[in-house]
Amino acid sequence: MIKSAKPLAATEPVWNKRAAFNRREAIAFYLCISPWLIGFVVFVAGPMLASFLLSFTRWDYFTPIKWVGTRNYERIMEDEAFWTSLRVTFTFAALYVPLSQIISLGVALLLAQKIKGVSFFRTIFYLPAILSGTAYVVLWVWLFEPDKGLINNLLDGLGIKGPRWLSDPNTALYALVIMSLWGLGSSLITYIAGLKGIPEQFYEAAELDGAGKFGRFRYITIPMLSPTIFFNLVLVLIQTFQSYTTAAVATGGGPLDSTLFYLVYLYRRAFVNQEAGYAAALAWILFIIILLFTLLVVRSSSAWVYYENEAGKERRK
Repeated sequence: MIKSAKPLAATEPVWNKRAAFNRREAIAFYLCISPWLIGFVVFVAGPMLASFLLSFTRWDYFTPIKWVGTRNYERIMEDEAFWTSLRVTFTFAALYVPLSQIISLGVALLLAQKIKGVSFFRTIFYLPAILSGTAYVVLWVWLFEPDKGLINNLLDGLGIKGPRWLSDPNTALYALVIMSLWGLGSSLITYIAGLKGIPEQFYEAAELDGAGKFGRFRYITIPMLSPTIFFNLVLVLIQTFQSYTTAAVATGGGPLDSTLFYLVYLYRRAFVNQEAGYAAALAWILFIIILLFTLLVVRSSSAWVYYENEAGKERRK
């Protein structure tokens, strides 16, 4: 009995010291993250909660706020302009998301090659991503000008009569898609980084096995690049549903609401019609749509995204 009591008495201070160390470590952790935590509560969580509560009210910024329950959401379901803006945004996303990823991946494959002056071309392609959105939209408006614009002048030189682009309801949305494709710099740089991270040994081994260029691209580049494709897809999807500048500056949502993006309509309701509660309800519907699409992509990722670490774990099993 005496022999067994001694080790317990000797270990007790060690546990106390460890518990004190853990408490100090926890306090230091919360002190370190407190600036971020305070900023998140004040600038993100707080405004989100206020916006959610505001979506159940009627408020024009000048008169007292009036609680209306779910009336704003019921009005939205009966609002024809809401459905138009939703259709325009979905059409734009269906065109822009796949085109932007295919083009940026294709250009990244070219710029990942070891050729002379490649840094210059990377800078040129990335430059639009850091320019002011309004500035490049104004430039594209001039390029799409029906009578004096550069694009129609080039088409005239080829004997083709150019459309009226932003003035025609049938072509305005396609013009905005072309305009938006100009700012692919962020996706492009991410793809180049992903391509640079693929080990050369994989290509050398595949070449020794007789794989051609397409085979190497199909069975090495795409699987190894799939985490980067997944990252870009989620990011571009979220950004696309929140597109605003191109339509607001170039067309203002016209002609005939053919480019009425969701956020353009939300802006009209919030600041032109001064319906803050209605606009907050629109914002929450957009949040749910983006969340659903993001979750859909994330859930599907297990079927097409290849993670080398996960493969290693499977092999070890």
